[in-house]
Amino acid sequence: MRARELTVEETERHLGWRYPGEYATYDHDGPLGRDLGYFAVEDDGGDLVGFGCVGAEARVPGVGEEPGTIDVGYGMGPELVGQGLGREFVGAVLAYAVERGPGARLRMSIYRWNGRSRRVAEAHGFHVVGEAGEFDVLVRDPPRRADGEEYRHG
Repeated sequence: MRARELTVEETERHLGWRYPGEYATYDHDGPLGRDLGYFAVEDDGGDLVGFGCVGAEARVPGVGEEPGTIDVGYGMGPELVGQGLGREFVGAVLAYAVERGPGARLRMSIYRWNGRSRRVAEAHGFHVVGEAGEFDVLVRDPPRRADGEEYRHG
């Protein structure tokens, strides 16, 4: 999987994604809109399997913007959820965010009940630092340079 810019068609398409049970909180109609911080995630065949977003669209109420921090969110197509693709999918989303903000701390908010998503985030080096309403707030600190100092993001 890899992340890329959305095509014009993808920015205008209504997704109509519906998830079962409590995951219905992630239902998404769309359109995504390129100007809102969204980007596509595609499989090896070039098919859209989900999306990522950065910035304000990735923040939940109670979480404010922080200098040097990139907020990251994502959504995988409902037909793919629960098939063991989460780690690779989120890896593509995070690689895209890091490429655009090298040295930034990454932050995401995950519903407290969503252990599956939390395990994927933790596998990518995130840890819980707080709460915002129904969400746990997780961060992944920026990598360190060879000299042990953190990279700085403007």
